[in-house]
Formats: sequence, structure tokens, C-alpha cells
Amino acid sequence: MTNTKPIKVAITGAAGSIGYSLIFRIASGAMLGNRPVVLHLIEAEIAAKQLKGVMMELDDCAFPLLTDCIGVTDIKKGFEGVDLAILVGAKPRGPGMERKDLLKDNGEIFKIQGQALNEVASKSVKVLVVGNPANTNALIASANAPDLSPKQFSCMTRLDHNRALTMLAKKYGTTSAQIKKMIIWGNHSLTQFPDPLHCEIDNAPAKIDESWMKNEFVPAVQQRGGKVIEARGASSAGSAANAIIDHMHDWVLGTADKDWVSMGVVSDGSYGIKSNIVFSFPVTINNGEWTVVPNLSLNEFEREMIALSEKELCEEREAIADLLG
Repeated sequence: MTNTKPIKVAITGAAGSIGYSLIFRIASGAMLGNRPVVLHLIEAEIAAKQLKGVMMELDDCAFPLLTDCIGVTDIKKGFEGVDLAILVGAKPRGPGMERKDLLKDNGEIFKIQGQALNEVASKSVKVLVVGNPANTNALIASANAPDLSPKQFSCMTRLDHNRALTMLAKKYGTTSAQIKKMIIWGNHSLTQFPDPLHCEIDNAPAKIDESWMKNEFVPAVQQRGGKVIEARGASSAGSAANAIIDHMHDWVLGTADKDWVSMGVVSDGSYGIKSNIVFSFPVTINNGEWTVVPNLSLNEFEREMIALSEKELCEEREAIADLLG
């Protein structure tokens, strides 16, 4: 039976390039199927005029599933009663800016957003952090929402996951739909580990060329975002929006049978990963609850790559320790 109660979806940075690529697809039903939605679009004061234009375009689309749309510059108003929160808006890394500076600047933003979600969002809200550094921003938001479970916060590594699927499909002469059990481990950064060694291709265990994997595949996935910027003069927008759609669709509606997806979640110690960092794991999702895929056998190379990303995330956590409450 179709759920006819509208689901409230908040999006920060809604008038930005990712937000603009995202909101029309949510309103059309691409993310949640035939479920009515109410959009809470949130922007900074400087982009209020652009947000008004976006809302005018939404009106002009006459989407049957879009039952209401509000646009605000006040975070608390934007998060009030929302069921899903997609935190896209963040300060970009500027020339000469070190990663630690970006961590601090964006950390303050996500501290405030975590506090606001804790105060006014639905107590069952699902929060996806997209703004970078996404893993540690998700940790900050979760730490500042003590009345919400850490399991209600995630960060997006689905774009990396999708990039990896396409690269594998091209290498092995198939389609991404025929590849299952891809994994992105760790941080959404250059230390992430795209791991194809557990994949199934065309319903059979993949026979991965390990030399190609180490020397071509892993660096290509890690560096893909930079290559997109180099080619189009701007960071990924359409593909990032598509990954948000995929991430939230599966989180709400569940993963496909006999498959898993990559998702940055607060570590529970699985695979020996330190707790209190947001780390990308392979997960399955049922009834809105994610579970880390257990008991995968990891070889020495996998463990070394995972450890590098874990080390970076621990360093990031130390850099923003004062924001964790």
C-alpha cells in the first residue's frame, strides 16, 4: 500500500549547483517513489534571491507529489519537524587553505546544524551529510545532537561507489547493474579505499586483476572528483545529486536483495575500526535500519588501505575535538 502521508525533506544549500540538480528529482518521486513530499529548502541570506527563483521553477513544474515547499534562511525553521535532512551546504576549500582550516570552518556550521536538528527535527530523522569534509562533519553533527542516535547520521560515499561500479563495468564488459557487492572503505577523501575484491559480476565471483586494481582502478576512483573539476571547471553536481538520491532511497526503502551499498556511518568497532569516527562500510538496509556487512575476509592489502583511511579520520577527529561537546 502506498504511504500517502507526505515526508518532510530538508536540504541545505538548496540553491547551489548540487541542490539545484537534486530538488527537482526528489519532487518528481525519483528518491522516494510514489510518496508525497514537502520540501524545506534552506539557504544562506546571500543566496535568498536565487532560492526564490528555484522555488518559482518548482511551482512551474506542477509536480503531483510535491504537496508543499518552503524556503528559509533560518536553520531551525528549515529543520522543524523534518523526516530527512540532506546537508549539502558547506564552505568550499579556497586557495591556500589547509584541510585543517576547512575542518574548523565547516565544523562550526555542522555543530550548529546538529544542535538545531536535535531541537526541532523529527526524533526519527535520517541525516545525510554531503558537505566536505563529509565524514568528520557528520561526526560533529551527530555529537551535537545528543537526543538522536548516532545511527541516524551518515555521510555520502555513494558517489565514489557509483564511480567504481562504472569503472568495473567498462573494464569487464558489462553494465553497472550486473555488479554487486562493491565497497568503499573509509574517508571520502584521497585515502578512501574502493575495494572490488568481494564483487560479483553477472552473478559470479569477480576475477579481479589485482595489478590493474592497485595501479589503475584505486587511484582513478580516488582522484575522480579532481578530474571532473579539471574537465568542467566545477565540482561534481549532477552525479553528486544522483548519489544522494541513491543513498536516501536505499536508507528509506531498503537495499536490493543479495546486494550491499557503501555508506559512511559512526563506527561500532566493526573490522577493528576505532569507534567515534564516521567510516564508510559495506551495509545492508532493512526497514530504515542499516547493518554493517559482517565477517568479510580481508587480505593484507585491504587492511593496509583501510588503516590509512582510519588514521586520517582519527587525525581529523583530533583537529576538531573541541566541537564534539
